[in-house]
Amino acid sequence: MTSTSETAPRIIPRAEHNISRANISRNAVKVLYRLKDAGYQALLVGGGVRDLLLGLQPKDFDIATDASPEQVRDLFGNCRLIGRRFRLAHVRFRDEIIEVATFRGPGSGDMDGDDRRVLDEAGRILSDNSFGTLEEDAWRRDFTINALYYNIADFSLIDHVGGMADIMARQLRLIGDPETRYREDPVRMVRAARLAAKLGLSIAEDSAGPVARLASLIDAVPPARLFDEFLKVFQTGHALASYELLQRLGLFEHLFPLTAMWLGRDARAGGFIEAALANTDRRVAEGLPVTPMFLFAVFLWGPVRDRAAEIQAAEEISEIQALAIAAAELTELQVQRVALPRRFSVPMREMLQLQPRFVRRQGKRAQALLTHKRFRAAYDLLLLRAAAGEAPQDLADFWTEVQGQDEAEQRKSFGGGGSRRGGSGASRRRRRRPAQRDALGTSS
Repeated sequence: MTSTSETAPRIIPRAEHNISRANISRNAVKVLYRLKDAGYQALLVGGGVRDLLLGLQPKDFDIATDASPEQVRDLFGNCRLIGRRFRLAHVRFRDEIIEVATFRGPGSGDMDGDDRRVLDEAGRILSDNSFGTLEEDAWRRDFTINALYYNIADFSLIDHVGGMADIMARQLRLIGDPETRYREDPVRMVRAARLAAKLGLSIAEDSAGPVARLASLIDAVPPARLFDEFLKVFQTGHALASYELLQRLGLFEHLFPLTAMWLGRDARAGGFIEAALANTDRRVAEGLPVTPMFLFAVFLWGPVRDRAAEIQAAEEISEIQALAIAAAELTELQVQRVALPRRFSVPMREMLQLQPRFVRRQGKRAQALLTHKRFRAAYDLLLLRAAAGEAPQDLADFWTEVQGQDEAEQRKSFGGGGSRRGGSGASRRRRRRPAQRDALGTSS
């Protein structure tokens, strides 16, 4: 556990920093002023302050205060309290939620009191309803660049932990003893990789050093929590950089162990995964939708394919049947590390099972594939496989070309297969949504 410093905080006046109220959410400013006018401390903190200092547009604006959650609720009729591990106030506006947290303290450890902080045997925080002072709150935060406070009273910045120096050095540094902080919450190791990749920062040597040794602590984190972190890592526009850093720090193998083993035995796997991540980043940058179903399919394709080959060699079943068995088996193993809700896992398995059907190019069944609800996602995976040299390029070209054809051309391409009604339906659908070679990560 960290301890506070006796050194006075650095106060950075408005003239010496670039944060302006004009760049802060109007709703956040309203909350700050109402807290201040009620006699409470009211400070913008966390990623909102960090991003503004780095010249970025924050996604969220979080507030810290000495008001208790109940006092915050009394001030705002549009407020509700949430959280069991640590109570928070959510002030709800029509298009935004402003999160207000009471300053956190070190906790008493008294199991019978409200002011308690409970750890498990490995040092992981289980419960944390402990309130404190601004200084204690600063030392309880994870990274120095996330512990800078913008004071609405005089527009200054308050820095207890050297966060401004790390902002200037573009460096990510953990507050306190790194090993203790990682043991408190192993997800901090993944967050370090994610924030460094997202913000283009280097990780301080003292903060990066213990990660490889402590990486196995990730194995005990609840899978549902790691799914939430997966979405932040891989679906917010910096997936490739995050993946490369997770690999370098020895963390990826604890999130996707089956994929890590595949990377170790197949020289083409790395390029296959990196191409998918780069295209995911491009889609995010273009404002196009992405789905966790697709990247999970990318990560599991090699392991599922190899396991299906083993099953098919041992049993007299089709490739599609073997893929179905392998996909179910390995998905069950993977979700023990990173959860994947059924609304994603079921269609993911379907798109994996469709891969052998692309080989058939003639007849009604081949033409019917165009109308399958998972066709687009499965087609995108085929494009990746072809780019990696695992599937024939002419096969990918065929399915690309046939989607842009009219009804008569499609019937000719499929050798006259398919009824006029079925062909017409497929043709209309393709003309509405023509496939693009770089449209990876779509869902239907």
